[in-house]
Amino acid sequence: MSAPPRRPDAPHPDTVFDAGWLALRRPADTAARAEPLNRLAHDWLSARAGRPLRLIDLGSGSGANPHYLAPRLPGPQHWQLVDHDPALLALAQGTCSAVCDRDGRPVGVDTRLRTLHGLAEDDFAGSDLVSASALIDLVDEGWLVRFADACADAGCAVLITLSVDGHWVIDDGEMADPDDAFVRTAFNAHQQRHKGAGAGDGAGRASGPALGARAAPRLATLLEAQGYRVTLADSPWLLHTDDAGQRALAAALLDGWRAAAAEQCPHAAARIEAWHARRQLALARDSTRIEVGHFDLYAEPGVRT
Repeated sequence: MSAPPRRPDAPHPDTVFDAGWLALRRPADTAARAEPLNRLAHDWLSARAGRPLRLIDLGSGSGANPHYLAPRLPGPQHWQLVDHDPALLALAQGTCSAVCDRDGRPVGVDTRLRTLHGLAEDDFAGSDLVSASALIDLVDEGWLVRFADACADAGCAVLITLSVDGHWVIDDGEMADPDDAFVRTAFNAHQQRHKGAGAGDGAGRASGPALGARAAPRLATLLEAQGYRVTLADSPWLLHTDDAGQRALAAALLDGWRAAAAEQCPHAAARIEAWHARRQLALARDSTRIEVGHFDLYAEPGVRT
């Protein structure tokens, strides 16, 4: 029996992440963040202090992003966490409700169950900062344009972290594997497939291809056109296989790269499997290092051009 068709408003499988994966990547995310951008956000919000600050986190997942940011930012803070997964939203609300701002005051938290393509243009009205982590590489050009327009209309700052930049390197102390580039190219192409996380028609249909590694630079361009002052910074994962947690994350990455590359290039399945087997051996060495490139982006309103 074939699987039932996916509802038009259901999230695309490539935009659904379980709590186990989010927990596995969390230490690497925390270590990778570009701290100077947090300070810029802090200064922007400090100038608006004296009233409760409204902060919105898109694609909150288990709440790692606001959990990290809240203690580094002034308050009082009220967060709205937005995600399409009710179980993750409940987890995020419980986690973030126990967090305090920089001055030790508990933050306010509410949640909103919503898909990315269900966001309305006035959803950011009255907000001081809109944030997201590991999200915008999943969306299409139309969604990103709408997002930039909505942020500009609201006059809010923007902090988007850990968007993939399309580069990764496996260094096992020996010569580079000749198929690293092939798998990386196939994976990056897979990242730019249609994922249903775009502007669409209001029901998730007819969205364009995901931007993948092009997302953060493209958002920088769109926000600059709205008069924003934009800072783009590198925020790579740096994984070392002598650490058990980082080795586990590296193994999950290898599996994900293999699966995506094989789906993108089914004619090369044997080649990709052979590459995966060789790279698994590299992970068995304590001296192997993996770098996975990401961008962090901070933007605050300036004078519109």
